[in-house]
Amino acid sequence: MRNILLNWKMGNFSGWGILGLNLFAQWANLPYIRPIMGYPIDPYDLPMVDPLRLICLRNAFGEANNYLARLQPDSRGQRKLKGTVIDGLGSDLAGGAFFGDANIGRCVFEDTTLGNAREKLARYDQLLCGSNWNAGLLEAKTGRRPKVIFEGVDTSIFCPGPRSGIFDASKFYIFSGGKIEHRKGQDVTLLAFREFSRRHEDAVLVTAWHSLWPQSVVGYKGRLDHPVQLDAQGQFDIRRWVHENGIDPARVLDLRPIPNALMPVVLREMDVCVQPSRAEACTNLLAKEAMACAVPVIVTANTGMLDLVADGNCVPLTRQTPVVDYPAMGTEGWGEPDVDELLEALEWAYRNRSAAKAIGVAGSQWLTEQGRTWSAHAKQVLEWVMAA
Repeated sequence: MRNILLNWKMGNFSGWGILGLNLFAQWANLPYIRPIMGYPIDPYDLPMVDPLRLICLRNAFGEANNYLARLQPDSRGQRKLKGTVIDGLGSDLAGGAFFGDANIGRCVFEDTTLGNAREKLARYDQLLCGSNWNAGLLEAKTGRRPKVIFEGVDTSIFCPGPRSGIFDASKFYIFSGGKIEHRKGQDVTLLAFREFSRRHEDAVLVTAWHSLWPQSVVGYKGRLDHPVQLDAQGQFDIRRWVHENGIDPARVLDLRPIPNALMPVVLREMDVCVQPSRAEACTNLLAKEAMACAVPVIVTANTGMLDLVADGNCVPLTRQTPVVDYPAMGTEGWGEPDVDELLEALEWAYRNRSAAKAIGVAGSQWLTEQGRTWSAHAKQVLEWVMAA
């Protein structure tokens, strides 16, 4: 039996956590591998995951946790195992304490500085990326070409379906998701919606912008006049933020933190999804999830999202300029969205409902045809790991 340790935390709120859950779930019943997480698996980190799925995974969770507990650090602090370690690496490319017979760096980053990348990644036998943009940047820095395997969607829950009928059918619902940060472009979304809502009294913005680390971006405003603040519960005060920037809070529905397993029922109520990111390391999970639910998606054509945009599967935003004056990180390849272009795209979706719905259907079909599912992703990663 081959041990494969995924060195990050499984969960149901973050991209890394959702990736870990889906890889583990797809591999758990295979007799020739043992998936292990680099952190103890706790069902409390998986709210709203269906009980049948949790029952099916219960034994694998226990076996993984028991194996992890036996991996004690040696005198150098290293935790060694027989098998493969896949390290989850962010912009700092900092690896963990686990070492296997084979070691893979799964690199997901938006900061293009990549200082000392060659030295930091030398410990890995192979490198894995979720976009050609990330792979190209790493190749330029290290001389090594990473393997690219696109991430997916759980199409057993993210799929087309009817609306519930409990929402006001006369409204035009615009969804925007992703934790608040400069690269996600919430400032651009609000600037466009401010004007759009003035033109259309039936427009409603539905936001899923909360974060596990809200304190890290308190004071962010981007191109807006007023920054985001926290409320008494320590969460983003979205109503205050939109009000201070000239938008009627009654026109914005803030979903608060929402488990991934509940997102499909939200997305199927939407008329359009807007994701005007300045940069995405991979292919924008929320955009793919909306596409899977046959919601038309307006998305910036840059960075990792270039691997998502195809003819007729979404509404791409192409009028962009280089991102400058952002000293927090390197921005090679980032794109500054044009607010007017986003506004025009919203107007088109509003005035051409049938055509927009057709794009939503085409996007859902494209994801399936291209194998952009978690089951396909897990199969491709496993085949690559086993062949190494």
